[in-house]
Amino acid sequence: MAIVFITGSTDGLGRAAAQSLLDQGHRVVLHARSADRAAALEELAPRAEAVVIGDLQNGTETRSIADQVNAIGRMDAVIHNAGVYTQPNRGSTLEGHASTLAINTLAPYMLTALIERPARLVYLSSGLHRGGEGSLNDLDWTKRSWDAAKAYAESKLHVVALAFALARRWPQVLSNAVDPGWARTRMGGSGAPVDIATGQKTQTWLAVSNDPAALVSGRYWHHLQEQQPASEATDAGFQDALVGRLRELTGVALPGS
Repeated sequence: MAIVFITGSTDGLGRAAAQSLLDQGHRVVLHARSADRAAALEELAPRAEAVVIGDLQNGTETRSIADQVNAIGRMDAVIHNAGVYTQPNRGSTLEGHASTLAINTLAPYMLTALIERPARLVYLSSGLHRGGEGSLNDLDWTKRSWDAAKAYAESKLHVVALAFALARRWPQVLSNAVDPGWARTRMGGSGAPVDIATGQKTQTWLAVSNDPAALVSGRYWHHLQEQQPASEATDAGFQDALVGRLRELTGVALPGS
């Protein structure tokens, strides 16, 4: 059985993925933004390997999350599930970053670089990533007027490109991106067309399955089917430029191949 770390596992798709993996007999490391939020895990926590705590908006706390995970041991898989949707304004983290960028892009990048390399990496994206092209001109929204939908789309493009960059750089790791669909979660709303069980299925399958179809890397998935992502995400030049910018913004470098 595998041991899997899932970011943002107090509710929504992250919690559903944790529940699914635990029910299958896997070991799961949960994540909560704060001790108060960890209280929401009281039903799952006794069955979990551990609960790590830290706010992904905060670079110091993101580093602490990586330290907590590494203290538990090497993960077989990491599901980068945590994210925010349309923030009303740019915001500003303690490091001065736009909050959408910090949570949706910088945090998964930092955790990828700092957590001991697992066998599998899964990044949650969105079909909306196809509207995120051109972000490198103003990655942190310091020049443009704030556009919440565009910022979200860009951040989801970033994680697809990051997944593909890692598939190239770390050939021994299976690294994939997933569009879970518009699911009925607190973020998606009660009117969303995708039930939560369907929404979590592809990422858990990629994290633990020995089905030959799941043992691939550098792919973009939707409901267990491969799809074609935005062209910019598949561009090695864009991937490398993005990784370079993320290194500059975080002060954290990806380990080499």
